[in-house]
Amino acid sequence: MGQSDSSVDSISTGGLYTAEQRVRRDRSPWTLVQGILAPLQFLVFLVSLVLVCRFLLTGNGEVIAELSVVVKTLVLYAIMITGSIWEKVVFDRWLFAPAFFWEDVFSMLVLALHTAYLVALASGMLGAIALMALAMAAYLTYVINAVQFVLKLRAARLDEKARRQPAGAT
Repeated sequence: MGQSDSSVDSISTGGLYTAEQRVRRDRSPWTLVQGILAPLQFLVFLVSLVLVCRFLLTGNGEVIAELSVVVKTLVLYAIMITGSIWEKVVFDRWLFAPAFFWEDVFSMLVLALHTAYLVALASGMLGAIALMALAMAAYLTYVINAVQFVLKLRAARLDEKARRQPAGAT
């Protein structure tokens, strides 16, 4: 059976991972990297969100707000690159493994908006308010994507708990 076939089987039977994928996930150092980068990215996001909102509300702190979005974007790139490596190790696909297909699709929008911010900042093609509005749009998509991943991780934990529970136990 091919790798993609087993990925489809795990999803069709309700599990997120096949037994083989679970072993690769648990042994991969990229799992730990993702576990560190995800909360770090969220912390960077929160700080940046405060700085961007402060600028939008008061007009103060434009440069630090812009810089915070750049830092957030760089952390996003780091988590996307390492996440792609993780997906290759676990699912034998760089991106769009069936188990994370929709999360990856939406991640592309998140990346596109963050990258558009960097292009707009570097080129000066948007004014400060429009630039921050673009950052806020990027942040909105990031939050939606983060919720997707949290829900997926929760489903994986519930699946793991159900898998470990003896048949007929409540």
